[in-house]
Amino acid sequence: MESLGRRIAKLRAELGWTQQELADRVAVSRVAMSHLERDLSTAGERTVALLAGVFGMEPHDLVAGTSYPTAKSDRLPLVVARHTEVELQVLLLDGDLEWAALTGQRGRLHEWVDRLARLDAEVHDERQRLLLGQARARLAGLLDG
Repeated sequence: MESLGRRIAKLRAELGWTQQELADRVAVSRVAMSHLERDLSTAGERTVALLAGVFGMEPHDLVAGTSYPTAKSDRLPLVVARHTEVELQVLLLDGDLEWAALTGQRGRLHEWVDRLARLDAEVHDERQRLLLGQARARLAGLLDG
């Protein structure tokens, strides 16, 4: 049976994040994250739920087959939010881009320029900024084309 700490460390490494980057995403200290990964402490239900959301999975899937206590597992929420606001807006933009490509109607795409700029001003995460940059490039490609 895999420990929850080992699973967290493995998932973090697959994303290429440092302990600090993961800790920032779930609002814990880097030391607390280190303790979780090394199984020196057991994550609370809130932390497991936040970690699951960051990893794009449900809490029960994150702890399944690990040494996480059954009593704590029973109190986990069934579902969590798994997307950031940036990811949601990019998905909505992509839907509008697809619609515009199919219909040739680009009128409502112009509002996305300001929307993405406002969102970019609020984002501090480099990966989220990269995602926004890619979305802006796709939008510009269709608006300029």
